[in-house]
Amino acid sequence: MYGPLQSFLMIEPVELQDFFIAFFSGAMVIVCGALYALIFAWSRVYHRPRLMLLAYVAYALLFISVAALADAMHLTGLWQIVAGTMLIGYLLAPHGIWHLCVATHRIEQQSSTQTGGAVNTMKE
Repeated sequence: MYGPLQSFLMIEPVELQDFFIAFFSGAMVIVCGALYALIFAWSRVYHRPRLMLLAYVAYALLFISVAALADAMHLTGLWQIVAGTMLIGYLLAPHGIWHLCVATHRIEQQSSTQTGGAVNTMKE
């Protein structure tokens, strides 16, 4: 498989010294991603806007971890686009999920008040 696609599909092997950086930064991607989602949700559920700043600090650490992982793993070309797309998605997904949850619960509350407290699941 030679040609223009080879540069996109072939990844340079990781050296042993980069392996430890890749391992640590990969673990940090998981931890920082989880912290971002957790603190974001906590900030919204308990109405604590100051916690949102901590959520964005966790996202910044996630961004740095992904950049370190991409560098250690020698990701270039299309793989850098994939990593960037993942970062954009992970920044925006919690916002979208939050709005979806709020809208869903608003519909449930409206439905339960119209049926006298119980949600009507029977079709007429």
